[in-house]
Amino acid sequence: MKDLFEKIYKDKGPLGKWAAQAEGYFVFPKLEGEISNRMKFQGKEVITWSINDYLGLANHPEVRKVDAEAAAQYGSAYPMGARMMSGHTELHEQLQNELAEFVNKEAAYLLNFGYQGMVSTVDALVSKDDIIVYDVDAHACIIDGVRLHHGKRFTYKHNDIESLEKNLERATKMAETTGGGILVISEGVFGMRGEQGRLKEIVALKQKFNFRLFVDDAHGFGTLGKTGAGAGQEQGVQDDIDVYFATFAKSLASTGAFIAADQEIIDYLKYNLRSQMFAKSLQMQLVVGALKRLDMLRTMPELKQNLWKIVDALQSGLKNRGFDIGTTQSCVTPVYLKGSIPEAMALVRDLRENHGIFCSIVVYPVIPRGLILLRMIPTATHTLQDVEETLDAFDAIRERLDNGTYKRMSAALIAAMGE
Repeated sequence: MKDLFEKIYKDKGPLGKWAAQAEGYFVFPKLEGEISNRMKFQGKEVITWSINDYLGLANHPEVRKVDAEAAAQYGSAYPMGARMMSGHTELHEQLQNELAEFVNKEAAYLLNFGYQGMVSTVDALVSKDDIIVYDVDAHACIIDGVRLHHGKRFTYKHNDIESLEKNLERATKMAETTGGGILVISEGVFGMRGEQGRLKEIVALKQKFNFRLFVDDAHGFGTLGKTGAGAGQEQGVQDDIDVYFATFAKSLASTGAFIAADQEIIDYLKYNLRSQMFAKSLQMQLVVGALKRLDMLRTMPELKQNLWKIVDALQSGLKNRGFDIGTTQSCVTPVYLKGSIPEAMALVRDLRENHGIFCSIVVYPVIPRGLILLRMIPTATHTLQDVEETLDAFDAIRERLDNGTYKRMSAALIAAMGE
């Protein structure tokens, strides 16, 4: 018999094996100071393009005031207990009702965390006889939810409607045998590439196939659609999304999430979501803070307007300078470059140390070998000056990547960081 930990000692995983070189700088970095367009990284000011504070609410004075008052009134413990036992309040109900109205659904239910809530919702929606069909590029929380499913599941090629249709045909035949139903899962906005899920085309397939649609709109909520109600509103199919999910961790700059659907579906889920039934209720200070943030989202359209002014300037500037930003249709701005992982590390160090630009780096195995993805999140707090400085910095790093500077630097960099 092997020691359970033997595999841990031998294999740290595709990302963990770089821990000695990367931790504290490339992964688990420490940004300091007030959440804003410019923060401190290792004592230096940097323009931050890695904070999911789309609407700039994290450090908004009105939000800070309400958060502080709620903390003073309720503390960080109230209410105690799970919602079903002792943690239910009128303010929880109020927030649910306002969220449901905002996303044009009959009802909504609060979730303590987006990741946890997504996993539990997928688990609650399906039984062993049901079939799940989901986008191969789905977020990890969706994949972990699907892993709990005891029945069959199929993946379709990313945003490929023909592939989805073929898998729906397979799922339909299987469901006719098992006597179950079909759940299709897509994202409203895919957070790595910035592409919107092809919700309109997916909904159109309901004319041919019998399935229910579950959409994770973490990055679309607050940023897309006329009122900010998300990707479904943007594409004109919000009513056809059977279960809608969004998190507070992006546009609302807080903690928590919610699901929204027809009243009968929400009534079922709130009695069957294990992660909510057996977990402490969302803290009151977070509920009060979310009510304030939602009110600002409804009544201050300039927040979204300011966000898109920066998004348009950044994305058009990158394209005009010849950078590949893929097919993003959202605020998420990926920049694709060619290079190895060591080159990527040298490039990002240069970007942070010499140009004062902080953005997230994504490499294999998240994306194919030989590619470097610099993922940028514009926010309403950024300025046009931030954009121009960043564009100039990107010109400089591309030149060094192309002329082999980072390739020469990478071996020495890894050796130095490993000491």
